[in-house]
Amino acid sequence: MKETKSPQEKSIYDNAKNHFLGRFPKTLPIEQAYVHIGIYLGWIIDNNLYSEYFEEEADIQIYRFKKREISCTILSEIWDGYLGYELFSEEGNLFTYYYYGGGLYHKDYQTLLAPDLPSIYHVKDDWDTYEKMGWKISGRYEEWKAILR
Repeated sequence: MKETKSPQEKSIYDNAKNHFLGRFPKTLPIEQAYVHIGIYLGWIIDNNLYSEYFEEEADIQIYRFKKREISCTILSEIWDGYLGYELFSEEGNLFTYYYYGGGLYHKDYQTLLAPDLPSIYHVKDDWDTYEKMGWKISGRYEEWKAILR
């Protein structure tokens, strides 16, 4: 009998390649396709919602990100702009499935960081941007946990 997995156990939430091969602005450097993914992955790291697999494979990057030695874009580029289920702990995966997979992250990102920009790809990769979006993600995370209670 074949074992079936729940959707959050096999989801690929995002991949930068889908962005820069899609409607990505030709005038921007390709690194801009990694910013939104890196911000989310950085928040996962800062909140210890990553999997043992990710910890084993990315221990140096996790350490360097927490020390703010590498940016969100660099973090995302190291992982080829990939954001998939195996990077997250069980709780991190459930939240990501709800928030990122459900489209709420992209709505928050657009509203908070890019309301007056030509696209989400024009968002600047800096620590102020990360902190601003991190605050929003943390609020959504607390709301999500309250729903589960």
